[in-house]
Amino acid sequence: MEVKQIDSMAQIDAVAWNRLSGTDYPFLRHEFLSALEQSNAVCTQTGWQPAHLLVMDQQQLLAILPLYLKSHSWGEYVFDHQWAQAYQQHGLAYYPKLVSAIPFTPCQGPRLLCAREVNQASVCTLLLGFIQQVAERRGISSWHCLFPEHAQLDWLQALGVSVREGVQFQWFNRNYLTFSDFLQTLSADKRKMIKRERRRVAEQGIDMLRVPGREVTDAQWQVFFRFYALTYLKRSSEPYLNLAFFKQIARTMPEQLMLVLAVKDDTYVGAALSFIGSDTLYGRYWGCQAEYNALHFEACYYQGVDYCIEHGLARFDSGAQGEHKISRGFEPVTTYSAHWLKDADFAKAVTQFVDREKKALQHYKQDAANYLPFKRT
Repeated sequence: MEVKQIDSMAQIDAVAWNRLSGTDYPFLRHEFLSALEQSNAVCTQTGWQPAHLLVMDQQQLLAILPLYLKSHSWGEYVFDHQWAQAYQQHGLAYYPKLVSAIPFTPCQGPRLLCAREVNQASVCTLLLGFIQQVAERRGISSWHCLFPEHAQLDWLQALGVSVREGVQFQWFNRNYLTFSDFLQTLSADKRKMIKRERRRVAEQGIDMLRVPGREVTDAQWQVFFRFYALTYLKRSSEPYLNLAFFKQIARTMPEQLMLVLAVKDDTYVGAALSFIGSDTLYGRYWGCQAEYNALHFEACYYQGVDYCIEHGLARFDSGAQGEHKISRGFEPVTTYSAHWLKDADFAKAVTQFVDREKKALQHYKQDAANYLPFKRT
């Protein structure tokens, strides 16, 4: 086996890549990563330089590790700015660093993709050795693997890297037949709260329209992007993604897209875009023209819950952060990241920090679970 590094998805055949990635997890599809590159959302100028690793046996593709050379820590959702500051205070450079992640996408999923016949432990050792050599040769401080699924923790821990934990809030489908079935599992006050929020959306004259990706019109994509961009502009920042990205995935992977549109007086007033996996709905982007009572909850949460129930999806991953989700039935789950630092002293310090952080997160997760709205049994 040998490792080959590419700096563009155009350098690897889409069929060969997707044979390993599959389509269960939409964000590792060749189409998704290519759209990021071809729209220039991901490039050297934005601080996300593609550097993907391929493990080859002559012409046969055996394994893939998505990889980016980063000159900052934005768009990752695993925050290491304090680590970078500590490096600077000691006269060291934290950037550039290497990151195995899906840009701007804090969704758990596979990171190392291997053919079935491959010994994963051998591939992992080979890849980390390659990364360490590149780091030494190019003055790179570290490698970070963000939001790997739990099933891939074993190979990461076997590499001797520091494993960091985080918390997100996700909704789980316990074989509900209708939204009302879900509500019946909640305490009376939270059940009334959700009913009231959904009712208020209707009382404001707002209708909700759920559009499969194949049926979204060009005009609707224009509307959605305007709303999406507004969420950033309201915070005086620029959106990570552009209209070209959304139009490209609309052409190349529409079957894994679902757009929710809020309509008032024949005018669109809000929108939320989700991605559809094999058993999970991923809520990703949202925006609105003006603020309406409870519209965010309806578009971003309740419509997604409805969709999961109707289509038999097991889980609704509605994105990072958001403690307000707890009272609406979204449960705390542990997320992971793995970190290798070239400098031995900083690696030791980060490991000690991560161990302390884990203990605090365990208490936080338990406290969050105590506020879940489900009936006590």
